Amino acid sequence: MDTMADLQDHATGAHLQGQKRPAAIEGETLLLPAEVSIVLPTFNEAENIPPLIRALGTALQGIAWEAIIVDDNSPDGTAEVARKIGRMDPRVRVIQRFGRRGLSGASIEGMLSSSAPFVAVMDADLQHDETLLPKMLELIRAGDTDLVVASRKAEGGAVGDGLSKIRAWGSNIANSLAQKLLHVTLTDPMSGFFMIRRERVEEIAPKLSVQGFKILLDIVSTAKGTLRTKEVPFTFRERQHGESKLDTLVTFDYFGLLLAKYFGNVISIRFLMFGMVGASGLFVHLLALRLFLVMGETSFNFAQTAASFVAMTSNFVLNNQLTYRDRRLHGLDALIGLLTFYAVCSVGVLANVGVANLIYLDPSYWWFAGAAGAIMGAVWNYAASSALTWRKT
Repeated sequence: MDTMADLQDHATGAHLQGQKRPAAIEGETLLLPAEVSIVLPTFNEAENIPPLIRALGTALQGIAWEAIIVDDNSPDGTAEVARKIGRMDPRVRVIQRFGRRGLSGASIEGMLSSSAPFVAVMDADLQHDETLLPKMLELIRAGDTDLVVASRKAEGGAVGDGLSKIRAWGSNIANSLAQKLLHVTLTDPMSGFFMIRRERVEEIAPKLSVQGFKILLDIVSTAKGTLRTKEVPFTFRERQHGESKLDTLVTFDYFGLLLAKYFGNVISIRFLMFGMVGASGLFVHLLALRLFLVMGETSFNFAQTAASFVAMTSNFVLNNQLTYRDRRLHGLDALIGLLTFYAVCSVGVLANVGVANLIYLDPSYWWFAGAAGAIMGAVWNYAASSALTWRKT
């Protein structure tokens, strides 16, 4: 059985051969259970982890804390960089995920892995101001608050240089939609920087989506106004290393979440995103059909069939990048996946062409015939592709 001295040695890192205990982790607070866990979802943030951990140590002096780095198997070695720090500083823990990706899912896993009474979620890219954490902790310690949100929209807060003008404009629209459709009262429901009581996370976790990027919006809308909330202003800083993960396809992801919450989670976010991709495929289909008819001088049957495959290819690419980003296919697997997608949708294509051909009596109604056929074919896609093309491994 370990003695108390042995346990203390393990807790402080003094048992590591040939290594001295870092000055940054001296003090009795290290020996206490963490009061707050800082959850850091990561993907390709290897350069940012060391300065971030140093910044947390400076900001949280005198507070018993831990950092839980939830890494989606970053190819740049983020997990190993964090583990090296963890071998010297036992306040740093790593959860490395395989076969799944996404900020929301990583945040949920990190929060539920904590034993601390309070958990904070923040980006690992140094854009969030870690010096606000003590203030957020003080507010939530008082007992009359369940959730403290660092807001760019609250008085005194600012987007700063962290977002481009286009992304700032998009963020404003997203905030407005969330407030109007879901009746969210937060000034910045799109914020990724907040602190919450862990017990409240446990209560609503089964209803949260593991997909997407907007975990705070999911938490607040799922709680349906039961969270006692306060906001603190902060200025969004400019990224120093790496690249932003928020590409333009995240817009689809956000609207999927918004619609799922608006309809009371009756329909899954993945299905809604698949449907939105399908809607874009309808546009691609009609455009391709018109081009084949006007420029190719081909028969309608051939044009409709070719347009179907163009739309399927477009749908596969978008679904692979967005709807199934946590099961994303690469390289040869992507090629095999595309062929599989063609195969499982072949019955839909036959139905598509058959229905459209029956309706296509007058060339002026090409758009109606094409749309009817495309909708008929789309009925087959979701279940087949989920089970075969992007099946869980």
